[in-house]
Amino acid sequence: MEATLSKPGSAPFSVGERQALVKLLTDEDPAVYRAIRGEIVARGEWAAEWMRSFALCGDPLLRRRSQEIVCHFDRQKADSEFLEFCLKNGEDLDLEQGVWLLARTRHPGVNIEGYRALLDSYAGSLLDIIDFGAEPEGMLADINEFLFSREGFQGRSADQIGPADCYLNQVVDDRLGDDLSLGLIYLFVCQRLGLPVAGIGMPGHFLCRFQTLREEIYIDAYHKGRLLTKNACIRFLRETGRRYDERFLAPSSSRQALLRLCSKLHQGHVNRNQIKERDRVQRYLIALSK
Repeated sequence: MEATLSKPGSAPFSVGERQALVKLLTDEDPAVYRAIRGEIVARGEWAAEWMRSFALCGDPLLRRRSQEIVCHFDRQKADSEFLEFCLKNGEDLDLEQGVWLLARTRHPGVNIEGYRALLDSYAGSLLDIIDFGAEPEGMLADINEFLFSREGFQGRSADQIGPADCYLNQVVDDRLGDDLSLGLIYLFVCQRLGLPVAGIGMPGHFLCRFQTLREEIYIDAYHKGRLLTKNACIRFLRETGRRYDERFLAPSSSRQALLRLCSKLHQGHVNRNQIKERDRVQRYLIALSK
């Protein structure tokens, strides 16, 4: 296409321009679609609302392409909301809210309240199962049985871990995740139960820790809630070439945990040479590092 129909940022399209754009949106030539998509995207929010009117139309190609354009605008909005969240909140930010806002940057239609309600339901079911007067190992065994046997959460094989594991809605849907995403689910459920569990940002592997005045138990959600001692964690660090430092087993702040999640997402895009996505997430890292 040699020229656009109008200048970006100008007034809404005329009736004639709209008719022409809709017709061109169904052109089979991908180059034509890219040019028309760029013309529409340049008009901003007005064009986003206009495109929504075609998101359920009868023409499959027009429906798909209008939905793609709407998704682009929705992701832009979610991106801005997440960046604002990162910039405005400190170390004690609402980690769960941050995790869901991050998920919305990739899946703008995600029902955050629905997923929160699902985690609420997990905690509600566990309230009927756990004997809160039992030893910590017994309570943790009940949580492990529920999450990993009954609900079927499990660690994704190492060679398949990627960006999807950083979006908690996908982890919940697939029942598959990495050490960090599964650890966060474990943490959020335990927080709902009022248990003294914190996230531990150990280098190389994220854990949870059940802490009492008498003992501390480390929980490896990636391996179905395997319980570890402090010595076992130290041994893991040494086996992976790290000299032990007390800070390695200290609780992560909410901001640190969210930064770690975004760092994993960034690395996943780097590994796949996904330049645009890499650069998008780089902005999150900068915002969280301030």
